[in-house]
Amino acid sequence: MNDIDIAQNNVLENIVKVAKKIDLNSDDLVLYGDFKAKIKKVPSKRKAKLILVTAINPTPYGEGKTTVSIGLGDALNKLNKKPVIVLREPSMGPVFGIKGGATGGGYSQVVPMEDINLHFTGDFHAITAANDLLCAAIDNHIYHGNSLDIQKVVFKRCLDVNDRALRKISLEKRNDSFSITAASEIMALFCLADSIDDLKRRLGNIIIGYNSKNEVVYAKDLHIEGALTVLLKDAFLPNLVQTLEHTPTIIHGGPFANIAHGCNSIIATELGLSLGEYMVTEAGFGADLGAEKFLDIKCRKASISPDCIVLVATIKALKYNAYVDSGHILEENVDAVKAGLANLGRHIENLSKYGIPVVVCLNKFATDSESEIKAVEDFCLKKGTTFSTSTAYTDGGSGAIDLANKVITACSLKSNFKLLYDDNSSISDKIEKVCCEIYRASEIEYSSKALEKIDAIEKIGRSNLPICVAKTQYSFSDDAKKLGAPNDFKVYVRDICLYNGAEFVTVLLGNIMTMPGLPKVPNYEKIDLINGKIVGLS
Repeated sequence: MNDIDIAQNNVLENIVKVAKKIDLNSDDLVLYGDFKAKIKKVPSKRKAKLILVTAINPTPYGEGKTTVSIGLGDALNKLNKKPVIVLREPSMGPVFGIKGGATGGGYSQVVPMEDINLHFTGDFHAITAANDLLCAAIDNHIYHGNSLDIQKVVFKRCLDVNDRALRKISLEKRNDSFSITAASEIMALFCLADSIDDLKRRLGNIIIGYNSKNEVVYAKDLHIEGALTVLLKDAFLPNLVQTLEHTPTIIHGGPFANIAHGCNSIIATELGLSLGEYMVTEAGFGADLGAEKFLDIKCRKASISPDCIVLVATIKALKYNAYVDSGHILEENVDAVKAGLANLGRHIENLSKYGIPVVVCLNKFATDSESEIKAVEDFCLKKGTTFSTSTAYTDGGSGAIDLANKVITACSLKSNFKLLYDDNSSISDKIEKVCCEIYRASEIEYSSKALEKIDAIEKIGRSNLPICVAKTQYSFSDDAKKLGAPNDFKVYVRDICLYNGAEFVTVLLGNIMTMPGLPKVPNYEKIDLINGKIVGLS
């Protein structure tokens, strides 16, 4: 059976019963039918161990990071450890594009997977509506006399669909563009707000443009932050669902990791930490993107730190990072695996900089040979890094028991968490830290536009914010074709954007776009409704 067949044949528990496993009662919930709910309960004191799941650089084959996260949560449940899984909401862009859904796979899924991958509880739509109401308000203000003297608009419209035609649009008096909702500033600040009041404050602090004196104009100057908060008030409540094995799972917020900060909401994280004994969460794409941003942005903002980091790898991904083509990727090739281990090693070295215990998890496939697996295990042994395998895709939680036991052990070890850079470092110093220490660039080139924006940000006293790098997910560099563990390369800083509401500075490297396009053969061609049943979703 494929993923959707497995999910649809599963018998779900009523969500109220699932909620009771983490001490939530019906009064704590807003029900969305029998199998989905929003959680009204306010997070209390942290009591759970925090486990961050990340991965080596992604490939077109998929590394199964979410599958491992869910399997680990189910395994902890089998060990009677009272876990809570906390994940991001999928964007419909990848669902209908090239990546597909983001609810795990095989026998390690969150359900109802069709709902979660599509409209879910409407959170993405609410964020899109709030974003575009602000855009409409800006243009309306200009139309009716422009008393704020807005001469340059910097806030963009958004849509939760991959549509390259929206990268450039013509409005009445200016050219503009759309971002995908997952890359929007409102999505970013939504996930970094720790209360509804903080959400309103951040919405008001969005920079919408500049006047003729080059002074900043904020969203609050339009007196719109209250209305935006109203649109987001229900969406701001985290969503509760379950795994196939009925482990409680909180899903909330969905920023991309290649063009945003790639983590679920702080409010969902804090809720998970207050409800369980172990909380499993993930950061998008490879550790050079998602994990770095989780550690340097989210942990900084939320004053949290992981007790353990799980680094997911696959045999196929290691071969891919040794430039093995798709026609030979399933053939046994121990030498290629050994060559690709440079990518895994680079991620291990990077994560060690943060002082958190690391467990490498090989997401095991039927095509992996014992010799290939042994090569990875030996490599980790030489690195002094704990190694485990997972077969959660085929075996559910039972396939991740060894991983769960090793994670429990790692969580008991002393950690010495430290951030990569200081708040008070300059923007260029922060860029150098990430690009040189995490990516291993030897040179950084800035466009004139990027340098001007850095200067402008420093002049308004916002250089103390963390940076959020937008780059290709496939390479440590800004070139998707540089696989493995490249060294001595130059990165090009094309643009800088101040997300004042989100309270970080976005750094755009290379040709990365904030509005993805659809592939030649999109996933939507496989998706259909037959006899009232959704098919083709994965």
